[in-house]
Amino acid sequence: MGTDWETLERVYGWVHQLAHVLGEEEVRIEERQLRFLLILIHMQEQAGQLDPHWQKAIAHFLKVTEGYAPSLFFCYQIPDLPRTNNALEQSFGSVRRSERRATGRRGAVPGLVVHGAVRVQAALATRVKTFTAHDLAPHDLQAWRAIRAEISSRQESRCKQSRFRKDPSAYLANLEQRLLSY
Repeated sequence: MGTDWETLERVYGWVHQLAHVLGEEEVRIEERQLRFLLILIHMQEQAGQLDPHWQKAIAHFLKVTEGYAPSLFFCYQIPDLPRTNNALEQSFGSVRRSERRATGRRGAVPGLVVHGAVRVQAALATRVKTFTAHDLAPHDLQAWRAIRAEISSRQESRCKQSRFRKDPSAYLANLEQRLLSY
């Protein structure tokens, strides 16, 4: 092979091609996966021509990429889902910021912890689309009841935690009394 700079340029070119495949718009998922896989195969075939330390680095890259492979393309199945962790964190951060501004709190909003699964989705969805009353009516009552039960369970758990933090001795005495009454 050539100098380390030439090798670095070559390897960076492969990584840049992978990033380009992931960043392209309006490409079917199957085509994206196939193009990504072809570049990985090309990298694996060409790695044998490189110095041993580059071979090791590429083998590590391929191993890590293989670990991410099952969920790497999931974000392309859902329209408007952020493609990177940074974009997803930025979305969550904007929801937290909006919640703090709406409630006047400086710290985390407890309701966001309890109702997070619903509130975060609602906050992110309303930025993309305006919903009608028909859209908001539950169409799958069983799924809606399951979500409500999960939220109630989370709320009850937080209430118990709060009671314990306020007066641990009284909470444990009450719990012991209830246990002995059975």
